[in-house]
Amino acid sequence: MATTNDLKNGMVLNIEGQLWTVIEFQHVKPGKGPAFVRTKLKNVESNKTVDKTFNAGTKVETANVDKRTMQYLYNDGTSYVFMDTSTYDQLEVAPEIVGTAKNFMLENQEAIVATNEGRVLFIELPASVELLIAETEPGLQGDRSTGGTKPATLETGHQINVPLFITAGEKVKVDTRDSSYLGRVKG
Repeated sequence: MATTNDLKNGMVLNIEGQLWTVIEFQHVKPGKGPAFVRTKLKNVESNKTVDKTFNAGTKVETANVDKRTMQYLYNDGTSYVFMDTSTYDQLEVAPEIVGTAKNFMLENQEAIVATNEGRVLFIELPASVELLIAETEPGLQGDRSTGGTKPATLETGHQINVPLFITAGEKVKVDTRDSSYLGRVKG
């Protein structure tokens, strides 16, 4: 148990049996009346975002979330298999939980797997990853009808937009949150 005064971004709360991540919070002390805490919460399972207000000092139940760095091994067709690098235990994760992270995961890559009481909640990747361009059309000089970008397929099979000068076989940095191109990788 914690109070609303202890809230931090990223903290996971158990509210009425559901797990919610604190996205942002703000302590408000109006001129009249008691202080309160305004929060924006995201449901861990449904990704639904809600605004919730608590009275200052109210007790809230925190959820024990275990975040471990694990190695992604392979996809067996029905689930994604991760391995704890310290104990070598393997964990199967359903595709619904992996979500869009699958677009940026390569075999033997590390990811953070968050669990609560043995149940996998979500997969967390770094903010950016470096991946090879598997396939893209050659960019034509003077072709600016698409704003200087063209579609390219990454080695994971995910498609993103890249500048016209990028060619197949190049390594690029990609933002895992919105699939945007961040730049070339030197070397």
